Amino acid sequence: MTTRTLLVTSSILGENGQSIALANHFKAQADACDGIVVTLRDVVANALPHLAVEELGAWQTPAEERSDDQKALAAYSEELLAELRGNDVLVIAVPMYNLGIPSQLKAWFDRVLRAGETFRYTENGPQGLVEGKRAIILAARGGQYAGTEFDSQTPHLKTMLGLMGITDVNVVYAEGLNMGEQQRTAALKEAFQAIDQLVEGL
Repeated sequence: MTTRTLLVTSSILGENGQSIALANHFKAQADACDGIVVTLRDVVANALPHLAVEELGAWQTPAEERSDDQKALAAYSEELLAELRGNDVLVIAVPMYNLGIPSQLKAWFDRVLRAGETFRYTENGPQGLVEGKRAIILAARGGQYAGTEFDSQTPHLKTMLGLMGITDVNVVYAEGLNMGEQQRTAALKEAFQAIDQLVEGL
């Protein structure tokens, strides 16, 4: 049985980013396993524009009635939705920028969090439509924030995933990466070990 995994990266530092180090370790471990196929989506190298009303209007227009411009705008979301649906596991490698997620990653979520596509509104509140998937968050931070009031990033990510119906979420933290070489080395080692265990369970 093949486990299809979508790995989303969002570091503006490219290969110099610590979240990329986590992503690269995950991919290396996954590639070494039979039965795991990894699809990469770098939302910085392939940046999406901020969501605008014209694109929202394209979604709300029936496909057969869209203009050429609307078809091009709708294609952003349609490609990402197909990619999300086509994988079993979503892995998000995310740095912390100003206590939040990169704007490039938010632009990705803006295309996959769509009413009628990945969730719907009911009289009892929103209901997720993405079923049977799990998510892994690989979080790299310069300071130490997990479990504190300053970590608004983790609840934000879990809430967005939960809105789609993805509630099976594991988080791997690599924290204190800018707090000295000893702390950095220890944090990455611990994160890599946690990633290894998660890959074994895929």
